[in-house]
Amino acid sequence: MTGVDRERLAAGLDEELARFARENPRSRELYGRARSSLVGGVPMPWMMRWAGGFPVFLENAAGARVTDVDGHTYVDLCLGDTGAMTGHGPPTVVEAVAQQAARGITTMLPTEDAGWVGEEMERRFGLPRWLLTLTATDANRTALRICREVTGRRKVLVYSYCYHGTVDEAFAVAGTEGTRSREGNVGPPVDPVETTVAVEFNDVAMLEEALAGGDVACVLAEPAMTNMGIVLPEPGYHEDLRRLTRDAGTLLIIDETHTFSAGPGGCTEAWGLDPDLVTIGKAIGSGVPAGALGLSDDVGGRMLQSAHADYEDTGGVGGTLAGNALSVAAVRATLESVLTEDAFERMVPLAGRFREGVEAVIAEHGLPWSIVQLGCRSEYRFDPAPARNGTEAHASSDPELERYLHLHALNRGVLLTPFHNMALMSPDTTAEDVDRHTEVFGEGVAAIAG
Repeated sequence: MTGVDRERLAAGLDEELARFARENPRSRELYGRARSSLVGGVPMPWMMRWAGGFPVFLENAAGARVTDVDGHTYVDLCLGDTGAMTGHGPPTVVEAVAQQAARGITTMLPTEDAGWVGEEMERRFGLPRWLLTLTATDANRTALRICREVTGRRKVLVYSYCYHGTVDEAFAVAGTEGTRSREGNVGPPVDPVETTVAVEFNDVAMLEEALAGGDVACVLAEPAMTNMGIVLPEPGYHEDLRRLTRDAGTLLIIDETHTFSAGPGGCTEAWGLDPDLVTIGKAIGSGVPAGALGLSDDVGGRMLQSAHADYEDTGGVGGTLAGNALSVAAVRATLESVLTEDAFERMVPLAGRFREGVEAVIAEHGLPWSIVQLGCRSEYRFDPAPARNGTEAHASSDPELERYLHLHALNRGVLLTPFHNMALMSPDTTAEDVDRHTEVFGEGVAAIAG
């Protein structure tokens, strides 16, 4: 169904694997050594996912380039799976971080930068109250706790095959007999059926039915799904989502961690959304661990009305390093001078150029594939039309084809996100970088097209 010759694909993958092993001896050596002390030979299990059988080991990253220990330099369209959407080591952020590190890293005291960050987040996303965290996962966990506290309800609604970090409630999908735990969910503390209702994105009737019982505290949603490829909302869907949640007394959380690619205020600003809470992380600190949670005046006021809720110590909100001076300095420098309106005006057209290049290759070979763009992010899938929901996107996965295309690109100096076919533009990305991907992608597809 994907329009490729499977025998040529298998042979091509074998050739690329052999080339990768041959051309990366130092990374292979370091990986072998690391396997004696690190789980899977890497410091974090996701790093096992790289297409070559072992990851290249980093020597240096700067701007839109990454250099490995074997001396290969790559056009980086992965950008730390969004964490480095700013590009690697923006000079103003490096300077701000160095200056703050010399003055103090973490002290359990606020800094002047924190107030500036809160004001800037309000300007961009429209919500007037903010909490700072270390990750988007932390922000989402805190958001769910607050929503359950202020509504007195226990259920969370998510979309099938969504992604919101390592939030336990989000590892659920809609099955033929209702909500079930997502395949591969590791040691869930409770069955997600007890905590979660999962529905399909863009299905208004399914959403309305799920909210009708009056037991859902909040909907946790990306404004456009990004974990299984980019799944855009259909016209009117967000209006229906907001109307139905308000009618049901259910709070709406918009997770902008990946959809920050839509613009300086994410989809919330670009599409005029009106959530009760906003969560975000990854890129806001240029790769320095940082996240944030925005609250409406209504939610901010209601959360403090619960006299028994301990927000200051052991209630499950916050953390010792959250809002530390170093992270906050990085966020201020990022928002003030890196991920600005001018930067997005350069980045978004580059994602359009990437999309057009991929579309041209697809058309040339008559492949039943498609590509979707969300601001400065683009992603292709092995389906003739973009998926309408996460389940459709999940069904179109082709691990062998994906691995071949990623490894073919890696062997020719182009780095893509290992989990799916996503490319992200940074302020340092150039038209030549995008065109290099188009060239490499065209060569890889031509070698296997049926």
